[in-house]
Amino acid sequence: MPSTALDSALFRDMFGTPAMRAVFADEALTGRYLEVEVALARAEARCGVIPAEAAEAIAAAAATLAFDWPRLKRETENVGYPILPLVHQLAEAAGEAGRWVHWGATTQDIMDTANVLQIRAALALVEADIAALRGILAGLALKHRATPMAGRTHLQQALPITFGYKVAIWLAAMDRHAERLAQLRPRVLVGEFAGAAGTLASLGDQGFAVQAALCEELGLGVPAITWHVARDGIAEAVGFLGLVTGTLAKVATDIMLMMSTEFGGEVMEPFVKGRGASSTMPQKRNPISSELMLATAKAVRQQVALVLDAMVQDFERATGPWHLEWLAVPESFILSAGCLEQAKFALAGLTVDAPRMRQNLDMSGGLIVAEAVMMAAAPALGRQHAHDVIYDACRAAIGAGKPLAEVLLDMPEVVAALGGEAAVRAACDPANYLGLAPEMVDRVLAGRG
Repeated sequence: MPSTALDSALFRDMFGTPAMRAVFADEALTGRYLEVEVALARAEARCGVIPAEAAEAIAAAAATLAFDWPRLKRETENVGYPILPLVHQLAEAAGEAGRWVHWGATTQDIMDTANVLQIRAALALVEADIAALRGILAGLALKHRATPMAGRTHLQQALPITFGYKVAIWLAAMDRHAERLAQLRPRVLVGEFAGAAGTLASLGDQGFAVQAALCEELGLGVPAITWHVARDGIAEAVGFLGLVTGTLAKVATDIMLMMSTEFGGEVMEPFVKGRGASSTMPQKRNPISSELMLATAKAVRQQVALVLDAMVQDFERATGPWHLEWLAVPESFILSAGCLEQAKFALAGLTVDAPRMRQNLDMSGGLIVAEAVMMAAAPALGRQHAHDVIYDACRAAIGAGKPLAEVLLDMPEVVAALGGEAAVRAACDPANYLGLAPEMVDRVLAGRG
């Protein structure tokens, strides 16, 4: 019976996706082990190391092999690894050709290469999700390129921005993740075949040829040297997931804050009847997708720590750290898939309340653009004097509870410096002080690969 959220019938599709779970299911994993064993036999047959007919018999046996799962489980628990038990059943199924199964290989060769095949399939799913998210974000950024809202630093209003600018920052990060994914593939998607201590000694002068042929059979890169105890490739793949989900956690945090009552619901996750409802408070509409994004991202970060720990290995074959990857790799990909799925749902149907954003932007009565007024007055008054005058005006506006423009209009020096009443009101309009936010959106959209 399932006992964790990742395989629970209740929770599994909140924290992961069926497609990603399928990549790391037991059936898929043992299928990958068989795929590597068959590819090895064919590679060795190509190089003349084993008979060609033996390779074909091994392939045929693998294609029809029905595992005795209780036996496989029992022997795996006894041996400590699943490959020798799997080889036993494959060799038996292959008959006379079974004597050539696993020729010259070691357990870790098969397991590492199978795991790389899994990672390749998993990264393809991640790539598709990132591409979908980039499209969603690009649409939001373009639509709200000039939608003004309050920019906030230290949870306080700072200067006006646009919602499109905020979204374009998210988009630029996802663009970089797409670039990272393309760059890491050649480093991560590399086969492993090196034998007991990694020297290919069991195959003599045919070692490199078999290694290259095996990697060609599987469509993987050929390693420059054995990576049994050099786990940076695996760590990079999981670390990449930490970066992706870290970005999504930032997005989720922004959405949750903007959904809060005090922000007036500047944005809201998509409405689905009953979603985010409270069992006692009928008015509630909780940010469920964002909460799940945040939770899964935090969990992925723990897996990143595990694979970094797994890099600390002793001599030419480790005494335990490798096992950490068996836990971390599947969980990190499944959690990341869940995070990406929730992000696609939340952002694709995000409700943006532009009038509420403008209302919040006007909340300070123009104080948010005090810098704009100061800079506009500085050419006539000098920068420091303009600062002091506008500072006093801000204090007066706060004390009297009046808009900044009304206070400034009672200050002839400022009115003259700005060029009249209309100029004062224009300088105090936050929508007129967006900087290059819209143009930055354009630049992100133009630079998308």
